Amino acid sequence: MSSGDPLPVSYAEMASEARAIAPGLHFLSTPIGAARDITLRALDLLAGADVLAAEDTRSLRHLMEIHGIALGGRPLVAYHEHNEGQALPRLMRALEEGKSVAYASEAGTPLVSDPGFGLARAVIAAGLPITAAPGPSAAICALTVSGLPSDRFLFAGFIPSASGARKSFLENLSSVQATLILYESPKRVRETFRDLVEYFGSDRQAAICRELTKRFEEVSRGDLGALAADLEDREVKGEIVLVIDRAPERQATAETVEVALDKAMETMSVKDAAAAVAEAYGLPRRQVYQMALERGRG
Repeated sequence: MSSGDPLPVSYAEMASEARAIAPGLHFLSTPIGAARDITLRALDLLAGADVLAAEDTRSLRHLMEIHGIALGGRPLVAYHEHNEGQALPRLMRALEEGKSVAYASEAGTPLVSDPGFGLARAVIAAGLPITAAPGPSAAICALTVSGLPSDRFLFAGFIPSASGARKSFLENLSSVQATLILYESPKRVRETFRDLVEYFGSDRQAAICRELTKRFEEVSRGDLGALAADLEDREVKGEIVLVIDRAPERQATAETVEVALDKAMETMSVKDAAAAVAEAYGLPRRQVYQMALERGRG
């Protein structure tokens, strides 16, 4: 298609008939904002699967209407954490009968802070086919535009809402040697950033990614201290993804490694303590294990 050609208005204009879908469970990703971010393969699944399942059936119906896909009398089953006991057996029966089942989350990729894990486990345990049609993901989209290192990252999901649980959660993540990706509510983002400054320090680089792919998309980048100060003076709305740079590497001296080993061996075996300290300081495991053995004998 040349740059001057008009874009197709709907999937129906591009495909006159539904493609045959192989039996089995097919996870498909749905747009996190812009409806046109859906993939052609996902549209094929929505048009051709024998059974459709969704975290939110209203959202999926609306998406199908936008792209000109008719339900055509096919079952549309709601499946989420609150009705798994009823919906899972129904979907499993359809799969055992050799039908194709397409499952969509409300927005983004199924199982990434969205339902679907129980369904996937049941299908795998039954030895039935399972595939995924990759597509939109708020976590990966945020990492891409954050400008932070992407060679190693940890998606840690939603930050706990309760103050004590949130502080413990962030403290445990503060020394992770990977870029962190977190989901947060706009109602709690100020309190979260105060805790981030406390446990991560004010100099750690981060990005606040808000309303990704939507009309009012915004990405704020800077150190945690500056971002926290900015949040105090403004009202934040919309869906938020936080991306935070990895912890700075610790300086390994013989004394600091010995202290870390002594503390670790209070609750761990010699082997596990050595492995944990070696990873924390970026040292060879064999070297740290020998140090641990000597201190254990001492």
